[in-house]
Amino acid sequence: MASFRKNSPGHVRDAILLVLSDSHHALSVQEITERVQRQIGDTPRSSVRSYLRLNTPELFVKESRGVYRVRNGSLGPRQKYFQGLEHKNAAFAHQHSKLYHDDCFSWMEAQPSNCIHAVVTDPPYGLHEYSEEQQRKLRSGRGGVWRIPPSFDGHKRSPLPRFTTLDKDQLDEITEFFFVWAKALLRILVPGANVVVASNPLVSFLVSIALSDAGLERRGEIVRTTMTMRGGDRPKGAHDEFSTVSVLPRSMWEPWLLFRKPLEGRVQDNLRKWKTGGFMRPERDKPFGDLIQSNPTRSQERSLAPHPSLKPQSFLRALTRGVLPIGEGIVFDPFAGAGSTLAACNFHSYRSVGVEKDPHYFAMACEAIPKLTTYRGFGST
Repeated sequence: MASFRKNSPGHVRDAILLVLSDSHHALSVQEITERVQRQIGDTPRSSVRSYLRLNTPELFVKESRGVYRVRNGSLGPRQKYFQGLEHKNAAFAHQHSKLYHDDCFSWMEAQPSNCIHAVVTDPPYGLHEYSEEQQRKLRSGRGGVWRIPPSFDGHKRSPLPRFTTLDKDQLDEITEFFFVWAKALLRILVPGANVVVASNPLVSFLVSIALSDAGLERRGEIVRTTMTMRGGDRPKGAHDEFSTVSVLPRSMWEPWLLFRKPLEGRVQDNLRKWKTGGFMRPERDKPFGDLIQSNPTRSQERSLAPHPSLKPQSFLRALTRGVLPIGEGIVFDPFAGAGSTLAACNFHSYRSVGVEKDPHYFAMACEAIPKLTTYRGFGST
């Protein structure tokens, strides 16, 4: 990955845009890679393929398997890129939070260095499950890569991504995506900023390697204890024959990876200068712990924000309270979804900013953030 790391997200993307804008016909990934390499030097085919998939259909159109063209190809790359994002310039503000309808990479590129004090986010993994095709299947109830669990005791269960269905290329994309994302993020973080990323036991090792390679310090994991519908199934098509077998353990926890931008000096020096470098204690004599009890998100809360990956406010409020050690700074969610992290920050009067690319979820978040901010449908947090 050494040559891949030389290029910033904008560098590779703009080279791809230039190549496709100058072509009168669609090109294969191999043709695009060869022309990109002539523009900016050695660039792995896998990273070009990753950028194409991540920016389809906003910037690129997939003509057939492995063949792409630029959308509105008569325009220059910079003109076309910004035209493709014109509809994402909207911003929504509520209390101490602000949400932008944008792509997180372009948003981060426009920010000054050292402006974000913590990150709490539940990202899409390589964006495959949030691609236009997979979201269309999810919203129509057909599932695709999403598992649509059956109702249980009269309760409708939330869809879950089938991470076991991802092929090697898609798993490689996870590593590439999070490496590029973390490199872009690192610049805008202040020293000592906490980065907390929701993951899954099946792919968390890939995310962790990518974030570490990008330059963030691994600080452990925060465990969300919650019973889910993932795992525990008997062998498909052989339930009776192997009735005592579970193919995978029933998932009863969720890892939230914990990283930090390297400190500037000692912890106390960093706290004085940047207000970061640790976690806020829930009580003076009680340290912040890495295990947070949590139940599945309640139906009442989901009715306020019907996002397939919605996490409960009780959990997010406990988590967001801790990430700013002295309660000062800005919390960033680059994959804001329904805005639940921003709502949790509002509850603590923390400043927060989020970015959401999907117009459906951006509109949902504009409605949901005020409602989730004042939600009280559970016990004490």
